[in-house]
Amino acid sequence: MSTGESDIFSGVLLVSDYDDTLYGSNLHISPENRRAIRRFIAQGGLFTVATGRARKTFTPQVALEDIPLNAPAILSNGATIFDYAADRLVRRTYLPEQVLGDVEQVCRRFPQLGFEAYYQNEIYIHNPNIVTRRHLERVGMEGRILPIPQIPLPLTKMIMMHPDKDYLLQVQAHMRQTVGQGYEIIFSNDFLLELTAKGSHKGGSLLWLAGRLGVRRENLYCIGDNQNDLPMLQAAHIGFAPENCSQELRAWGARIVNHCDQSCVAQVIEILEEMYRR
Repeated sequence: MSTGESDIFSGVLLVSDYDDTLYGSNLHISPENRRAIRRFIAQGGLFTVATGRARKTFTPQVALEDIPLNAPAILSNGATIFDYAADRLVRRTYLPEQVLGDVEQVCRRFPQLGFEAYYQNEIYIHNPNIVTRRHLERVGMEGRILPIPQIPLPLTKMIMMHPDKDYLLQVQAHMRQTVGQGYEIIFSNDFLLELTAKGSHKGGSLLWLAGRLGVRRENLYCIGDNQNDLPMLQAAHIGFAPENCSQELRAWGARIVNHCDQSCVAQVIEILEEMYRR
């Protein structure tokens, strides 16, 4: 650890989930979070976001919320890494080519299931429901309804949607039993079940990014609130979670901090400042 006050976070990477972690329930980043992140960066730290949002749905937030990012962002639950400072795609993975056939079988088994499919900068929709509509409203985007066989490939990710988590749990269990060898099938909240290529999750992408940036694991810290954040919390030296996190993260042993509406990222930075000033 550095002894210089101005660069105490040199070689330290802090990664935050976006929705319901950095981004509050009021759909904004708090001024306290933003100030703390700028202070962290000014002291030599690297900060970025790891989100389930795709580039199309996250990019508007970077300018709108004035997000201080000085490391590439992990998007689409790990399927994409994009460097906003350089305006450059760093890494991308795709769902297997058989994904449309696999998903079509799942939808026959679960006819109430809706989903969004992400192709380049377009979102294609099957069987829209109240969750689909609310999700697109929240991210400020529109989607196009298409029959499953007509959805273009390759896809970076899909989101299975239904207002009943028990229904989605059945979908998750079925997919893991039938096609799970080709996919990551993980919840980003109670009504969104995310599908990416096997190995493309926040944890794997985080370790890849840390290696690219030369960050050692003992200087890697993360905060997130839901199941899709668990792989990156497990990869971190310390995994934090806001008070509003899922029970799964509590059971794992995440270090609990403030609610997302109480500037939890700022609190994490304060904890790190105490640690690195010793």
